Amino acid sequence: MADEVVLLNFWCSPFGLRVRISLAEKGIKYEYKEEDLMGNKKSPLLLEMNPVHKKVPVLIHNGKPICESLIIVQYIDEVWSDRSPLLPSDPCQRAQARFWADYVDRKIDDSQSKLLLATKEEQEAAKKSFLDVLKLLEEELGHKAYFGGDKFDFSDIAFVPYYCFFKTYEILGKFKMEEECPRIIAWAKKCMEKESVFKSLPDPQKVYELFVEVRKKFGVE
Repeated sequence: MADEVVLLNFWCSPFGLRVRISLAEKGIKYEYKEEDLMGNKKSPLLLEMNPVHKKVPVLIHNGKPICESLIIVQYIDEVWSDRSPLLPSDPCQRAQARFWADYVDRKIDDSQSKLLLATKEEQEAAKKSFLDVLKLLEEELGHKAYFGGDKFDFSDIAFVPYYCFFKTYEILGKFKMEEECPRIIAWAKKCMEKESVFKSLPDPQKVYELFVEVRKKFGVE
């Protein structure tokens, strides 16, 4: 019997994009179900499958839900272990990949939200805080092709979905990513050479237009 795989997601959720990239890396076919998060109309299926957090993404595998994006990515890697591995085989390297993925989870989303919803008065402080987070990642990347070295893996999957937000950062934050973080830009462009990435990430212009609407919704001019 073939696996039944369903993904509940919102089109530009960086967390859901991690899952899409991972499924593509493994060559797994799945049914995609879009959630209307802007309209705040969460489907009954989402509320049933993730009753605790009521958030996307949710991966439903043969009727059983798996929640939280990094947990989902690790689940995908374990279940379809015979296909392209997403985590390094070496325990120390695997721990490092998890560490940096966790750093992205803890630091990027929070500082990004403050930057993208900042008023004129808050903008400079929000920009500095956000760039400090990025520059620490850039330092870790160094001159490596990917965060783990020569191979695209778990830590890259955790961070690369945010590439489609870079244009929005630049316009709303009033800075140039390539000037501030040239190594991250080079890394992102290399990641975009992978079919699993460039076919998964949405148009940056659409993402920017969404955040213009989000700012209006929050009353930020």
